[in-house]
Amino acid sequence: MNRHSRNPILTRKHIPEITPLLSDVTSVFNPGAIKDGTSYRLILRVQDRSRETYFLPATSFDGWSFEVEPHIIEFEGLEKLPVRPYHCYDARPTRIDGIVYVMFAMDMDDGCQLGLARTKDYKHYEFMGLASNEDIRNGVLFPEKIGGRYLRMDRPNKARHAGGPTSGSTIWLSDSDDLLTWKPAAPLIHGRFHYWDEFIGSGPPPVKTRQGWLHIYHGVAGHFGSAAVYQAGVLLLDLKDPSRVLGRSRRNILEPREIYELTGQVPNVVFPSGMIVEDYDAAGFARPDSEVKIYYGAADTCIGLATTTIADLVRAAGEDAIPQAR
Repeated sequence: MNRHSRNPILTRKHIPEITPLLSDVTSVFNPGAIKDGTSYRLILRVQDRSRETYFLPATSFDGWSFEVEPHIIEFEGLEKLPVRPYHCYDARPTRIDGIVYVMFAMDMDDGCQLGLARTKDYKHYEFMGLASNEDIRNGVLFPEKIGGRYLRMDRPNKARHAGGPTSGSTIWLSDSDDLLTWKPAAPLIHGRFHYWDEFIGSGPPPVKTRQGWLHIYHGVAGHFGSAAVYQAGVLLLDLKDPSRVLGRSRRNILEPREIYELTGQVPNVVFPSGMIVEDYDAAGFARPDSEVKIYYGAADTCIGLATTTIADLVRAAGEDAIPQAR
C-alpha cells in the first residue's frame, strides 16, 4: 500500500471549535467512509480533553483534502435508551438499497454494544436501536442481502490483551431479518498467536469483487510484551456463502512505520476503518484495476490515507497461509 504524500490527512488542528463541547480537541481517528457521487464523506471519531467522544462529518471532492463540518452528528432517539452509553465511536457506514446504515460501538457499564442508525441525507440520523446483546465490537454490514438475510461481521470480546482491555480473537459472520436482532452464523477466522494478527477485528465493510467478498481487518501482535502493534490484513470470502474463507493474507498489508503511526495516544497503531473503491462494473463488482482508498486511525491520534488496487488486495489474500492457521 502507498501512503498519501499529505499524511496525516486529518489531525486535531483540522477540527473546528464547537463550544461548549469541543475545544482544543485531543485527537481525531478511526473514520467511517462512504462515497456519494463525487463526494467523499467521513464520519470522524473526535475525542475531547475530557476523553469524551463525538462524531463529526467531513467532506471532500478529491478523497484526501477534507473539510470538517462545524457540527456534531446527533443520533435522533439515542436519548431514549434505558441504559447510558458513555462513548459512541468507530462508525461504519454501509449503503443498502439506497439507505446509509451506520453501525457503531457504544461503551456501557456492562461492556461494549453495537448501535445502528440510518440516514438518507447525511444531515439527519435516526437511531434504530441496539443491534447486539453481548460484549461485542467491530460490527460491519454487507452492502446487500445474501440468501434473503442481512449479514454482518463482528467480533465478540472474549479475550484480553495482557494487562489490557477486553478484546477478541475470532471474527464471526452473523445474520438477521431486521438489522437489529442478530444471531451468530459461523466463525470466519481466528487470531494466529505468535504472529502479526493474534487479536483481530473487522475494519471497513466488505467489497464485492468477481473473486469474492474482499475484507480488510485489523490484527494486533501482543507478544512483544512492552507494546501491542496494530496492523492491517485482508481476507476473501465466497460470494454466495460468505462463511467460506477463500483466502487470507499471510503478511500484514500495512503496519506502523511513520512517526505519526508510531507515536500518539496509543503508539504503534494503524487501524483500518474506511474503504472507498473508485470504480465498479455495470454489475456492481469492483474492477480489478480500481484504486482503493483506505482511511485509517494512526496511533489513535490522527487519520492517514493509503492507496492500493483491488487486484493487489486479492493477490495479497491469496498468499500461502501460515502453517496450521486457517
